[in-house]
Amino acid sequence: MGAASEFAVTYTAEVSGPRYTSVDDLRLEERGIKYVRVQYVDYGNTVRFRVLPVSYFKRVCKVARPSLIISPFALAFVGIRFAGGFRRTDDCLHVIDLNSFRICTYAPGHAVVMTWFQEKKVVDEARAKTGLTFLVGFESEFLLLRKASLPPELVNDAGWGCSLGYRTGAVESAVLDEIVDCIEGAGVEAHYIHGEAAPAQYELVTGPMSPLEAADALVFTRETIYNIAHKHGLRATFAPRLLSESIGSGAHMHLSLHSSAPVAKPDTRLDAALAPELTPTERSFLQTLVEHIASLSAITQPTNASYGRVEDGIFSGGTYACWGWHNKDAPREAGLKGVLSGAELKTGNCAKPAAQMSEEERRAVGLENPRRFPRTVSDARQMLDKDTYLKETLGDEFVGVYLGLLEEHMTLPTEEATITRLIETF
Repeated sequence: MGAASEFAVTYTAEVSGPRYTSVDDLRLEERGIKYVRVQYVDYGNTVRFRVLPVSYFKRVCKVARPSLIISPFALAFVGIRFAGGFRRTDDCLHVIDLNSFRICTYAPGHAVVMTWFQEKKVVDEARAKTGLTFLVGFESEFLLLRKASLPPELVNDAGWGCSLGYRTGAVESAVLDEIVDCIEGAGVEAHYIHGEAAPAQYELVTGPMSPLEAADALVFTRETIYNIAHKHGLRATFAPRLLSESIGSGAHMHLSLHSSAPVAKPDTRLDAALAPELTPTERSFLQTLVEHIASLSAITQPTNASYGRVEDGIFSGGTYACWGWHNKDAPREAGLKGVLSGAELKTGNCAKPAAQMSEEERRAVGLENPRRFPRTVSDARQMLDKDTYLKETLGDEFVGVYLGLLEEHMTLPTEEATITRLIETF
């Protein structure tokens, strides 16, 4: 949002055509590729794929609609069972997206493509109806473990940016270097990697891309981190919080909004004074976030451990639905609904965490009755189930199956079993 920065690298959200128009453009044999992983991520955050020899993959990609046949139940495995909620029992197409192709730099001889289960609805609708395009970048925080025991055995006790966590000859240093090499070698821009605040915790920041490409790159980044750690005898985990005495790991998304529509001046909309730095479109976009972001908690914070990670005052996003320019305890997201309806922004910039603001300070920015994030998994699921806009946007079937899967997959009888499942899943 807003004008280009004078002190940071500037990216533009350009709408480009397909990089690959046919399987021949991939130059598989020339690149030494013997196997292709046809991959997707299910509702439980498990990466699943089928490995095709190059010869058969090329045959599949020569048909009119390159795809494999798959049951929609493949999205909702819970062990050897399925979560309830599906209304369809017919097979569907697992459509190959050639433009997601990347060489698996962490697995010699392998490449990977992502697949479609449904259409690119939201991004295409935003561009067609409002002239909006987006850029998305991610921060991936993870722990490196020697053993997935209870308590987990960490590779070191280093803290934020400490050189202790990157010693020459240490196994974790070799892992981190190889992760960056593999990410860069696959065409994903790595901005930096460094030690995060918790012991043995690291953060890899990757560059902005279009939303779909960024999501694919995030999956690739995580698979790279998992595989390189495993190669060196370690275990990487993105679990939200394993140790009660330490902070957790986040997956922070940075989203920028780019509009092709001209900005009318002067800005006469009533909410201009609340955020004069933002255009009317950006303010409408932001307002939809403030209205609905708490209801997304069932998706963005799907486990009990997630609520142990997100608290007020620890730079984890906080528990208030608000926004702020330089306030890390003010989460910001966005929505197409507000742009289409011209929604006016109702709250101003929270210059400090809402939890630390007085009643007078909250009143000054229109935050007299702030919406709070749910504090338990059960409350989050109820909030999502009651949000008609999100259910319509995401689809009733997805919401029902997703909530059912989490209920079965992450409900365990003991702390030890829960930690083990968190490490296995994340």
